[in-house]
Amino acid sequence: MNRRQFFRTIGCGALAAPMLGMAVGRSARAAGAAGAAAKPNILFIMVDDLGKEWVSCYGAEDIQTPHIDALAAGGMRFENAYSMPQCTPTRVTLLTGRYPWRTGWTNHWDVPRWGVGYFDWTCHTTFARILKTAGYTTAAAGKWQINDFRVTPDAMAKHGFDDWCMWTGAEGGNPPSGERYWDPYILTREGGSKTYKGKFGPDIYADFLVDFMGKNRDKPMCLYFPMCLTHGPLVHTPDEPDVKAGLDKHKAMVRYTDKLVGRLVKALDDLGIRDRTIVIFTTDNGTGGGSTGTMNGRKVPGGKAKESENGVCAPFIVNGPGRVPAGVVTDALTDFTDLLPTFAELAGAKVPDDWPVDGVSIAPLLLGKADDSPRQWIMALGHGAGTLDADGVRGTADYATRVIRDKRFKVWVDNKAKIIRLHDLKADLDEKQNLLAGDAPESKAALAKFQAVVDTMPDRDARPKYEPRPANPWDRKPSAGKKEGKKEKKAAT
Repeated sequence: MNRRQFFRTIGCGALAAPMLGMAVGRSARAAGAAGAAAKPNILFIMVDDLGKEWVSCYGAEDIQTPHIDALAAGGMRFENAYSMPQCTPTRVTLLTGRYPWRTGWTNHWDVPRWGVGYFDWTCHTTFARILKTAGYTTAAAGKWQINDFRVTPDAMAKHGFDDWCMWTGAEGGNPPSGERYWDPYILTREGGSKTYKGKFGPDIYADFLVDFMGKNRDKPMCLYFPMCLTHGPLVHTPDEPDVKAGLDKHKAMVRYTDKLVGRLVKALDDLGIRDRTIVIFTTDNGTGGGSTGTMNGRKVPGGKAKESENGVCAPFIVNGPGRVPAGVVTDALTDFTDLLPTFAELAGAKVPDDWPVDGVSIAPLLLGKADDSPRQWIMALGHGAGTLDADGVRGTADYATRVIRDKRFKVWVDNKAKIIRLHDLKADLDEKQNLLAGDAPESKAALAKFQAVVDTMPDRDARPKYEPRPANPWDRKPSAGKKEGKKEKKAAT
């Protein structure tokens, strides 16, 4: 069986929950022997819709982000870290360690609003479930949006989280649930889903995390904070209640994001656990298209849902006093498939044998034990709204477009699995000059290298796998897919 045939055969049945449970059980027993003191806490902060052009340590000129900058100054700042281009593909990728073409989540799918599909715990594991096998206590706060909590109110527990404080996502037929900022509609483990009148959602999520850290300070913790900020709708913040213009609101939301980062770091200091905590700061994709920032003298438009560098080359900062070297700027390659294996290695956990991942651990690099990551290339794919057919959710194409790059060159691959663009990012950061037909030896070598990568992937992406469930009133009908495509692409979050 060649590699293409092998990838085609991988499906949910090969990853059955009983097998995963056996592997998890073995891993838990092995991990129990390690001392808890040696296990670092992991605080993973992911902002929603923010590119490098709005983070001042990356050269942003229209904003100051002092708390994020402090993480970079005291830790490691990455230049070449890839998210996926849009919300859902990024979130499923980082949780599973697998590319969207393998999981089937190749397009955005707003589960609470559109129904039908959902992120299935019987087909996928998460970094939270894996870290629990090594004795970690786990929590999540912010935006989830890949399960409908009305259907499965304990979905977060099924995905490995001990506690949670989540915006539910905009639930079909439930208008209050659309609020994630002022008067937010939030699900908690103890209180269920409800509106918090007069409150600012980002403060509630941060309050929850600070409280959880205080209650669990003597245990190794994995804290997942997929922020709701800075995604639209643009709003005023508690610190800047009088802002009116859209760009001013955006800047206020960025500043409040930075403030919350500072608050969480201060909480770690106050609890005396800063020196055993690794903080990772990143974003899920580029800035929304309505905001243009200036970075290192260049005007950079928002790149959300684009495969250009402003859409997928995310800010990525790692900080851990006494563990992560300080003041490092690295050109090492990494993408979001690397998060699960990296977290597992940092925690002393074992990725189950029946859960092969696409990513590789960059823990040695983060801990100063290696000068580079093991990656020779990174990849991003997945944007726009998904669609439906008679069998359920699917991507808009059988093969999603994608981009692949190394430290210098980048290719664009169309939905026929054909390379259509080659760019030298060191000379052409805006990707305006297509070198595909060029004769330069370096370009030819890069093209051959990337073609070999493309050849390892199947010519048809997987579909999201989930068990059928009863229909709900908010479910989209299969016939609506193509007709609503343009509208949904605009609304996709």
